[in-house]
Amino acid sequence: MSDLPLSGRRLWFVGIGGAGLSAYAQVARAWGAEVGGWDRNETPYLAALAGVPVEIEPEPVVPDGWEVVVSSAYPAVAGRPRAELLAELVSLRRSIVVTGAHGKTTTTAMIAFVLRETGRDPAWIVGGTVPQLGANAGAGEGPLVVEGDESDRSVFSLRPELAVLLNLDLDHHSEYGSRAELEQELERWLARVPQVVRGASLEPATVELAVPGEHNRRNAAAALAALALVGVPRDEAVAALASFRGVARRYDVRGEAGGVTVVDDYAHNAAKIAAAIAAARERGARRVLVLFQPHLYSRTRHSGRALAAALAAADAVAVTDVYAAREQPLDGVSGKLVVDALAELRPGMPVAWSPCPEDGVAFLAHRAGPGDVVLTAGAGDVDRAAPLLLDALA
Repeated sequence: MSDLPLSGRRLWFVGIGGAGLSAYAQVARAWGAEVGGWDRNETPYLAALAGVPVEIEPEPVVPDGWEVVVSSAYPAVAGRPRAELLAELVSLRRSIVVTGAHGKTTTTAMIAFVLRETGRDPAWIVGGTVPQLGANAGAGEGPLVVEGDESDRSVFSLRPELAVLLNLDLDHHSEYGSRAELEQELERWLARVPQVVRGASLEPATVELAVPGEHNRRNAAAALAALALVGVPRDEAVAALASFRGVARRYDVRGEAGGVTVVDDYAHNAAKIAAAIAAARERGARRVLVLFQPHLYSRTRHSGRALAAALAAADAVAVTDVYAAREQPLDGVSGKLVVDALAELRPGMPVAWSPCPEDGVAFLAHRAGPGDVVLTAGAGDVDRAAPLLLDALA
C-alpha cells in the first residue's frame, strides 16, 4: 500500500465531525494516511469513520506526533487550515470543483453519482449526505469531484482541471464587502482553471429528473456540461441522472400526516427559499406553509428584507430566532426583522414570530390541512421540527 499518495502521513482533524472534515478524513484514510480527530459532539458524519480514533470532548484535543488539520470553525487551534489539505487532495487527482452560491452540493453529488453509475469510479467530497452514494465522500480511482466553498475563500486555493461556477450571489456578508468583490475573486480564480462551465450561460436541462424544481433543472444542465467535458456521452449521463434522488435536506420529504406533507430543506437564503417554495407548488401543493430559521446574524441583518420577499410566496410563515452558528449576536438583530418585513410586504398573511421552533410547529400544524406542504427551512437545527410537525399533525 506504500504507493498510495498519503502513505506514512498521520493526520489529526480538529472538527472531524463536520460535513467537510469528515469527508477529507475519509479520502485521506483511503489514500493511505492514518487519521484521527476531535469534535465537540457526536455527529452522523462520524459513522463513515468507523475504526478511526475520535475524541469527543468539550475542548479541542490535539495529541503529539500528528499533522493537525483545523476546521475553519476553530481558528484559535494551531494547525494546517482545512483549505490547504483540500488543495493538496485536489492536486493529487484529475479534479472537478463545483462552486456558487446555490446548488453546489446537489450539482457535485449529481456529477459524482453519474460518474459512479457509468462505471468511472470517482472520488468525491460533498458537503452533505447523499443517500445513493452512501457517504459524503468516496475514494475511487477516477476523477475527484469536490464542492468548493466560497464562504471562507477556501475555493480560491484549489487548482482543478475543471471548474463549475453555478451562479453568483453575495451570501456571506462577513467575508466580502460587496458582490463586486466576490465576482472579482471568482474571475481571478477561474482564469487559472483550464476548463470552466458557467451555469448562468446554460438553459435549464429538459431531461427527466427525480428531483423537483427549476433550480434542479439548472443544476442538471451544469452537471451534464461538466460530464461532457470529462468524456461522458450525453445519453449515458442523462440516463444515469434520471435516477438521482437528491441530497439530504434538499427538498427532503420527511413524511405525511393528516394529508399534509412535511418537507425539510437547507434553504437559508432568499434564492434557495424561493426555489423550495416553487418546487412545492410544482409538485401540486394546495398551500405552502413555512417554518423558517434565519442563519447567521450578519446574513439576517443584511438580507432580512430579501428573505421576507422570498417567504412572501408562501401561504403562512413562522420565523424562529437566528441560528448563530459561528457568529456572536448583534444588537437589534433577530428573526423578528424578517417577520416585520414580511408583515409589511404581505399584509394579512398569517405570520408568526416564534423564537423557538416548537412555537412555530404549533402555529403551522393548527393551520395546515389536506393537500398542504409544510416546509421547514434553514441551515441550522430547524430540521428537528419535522418529526414534531408530523406528531402534531397526526
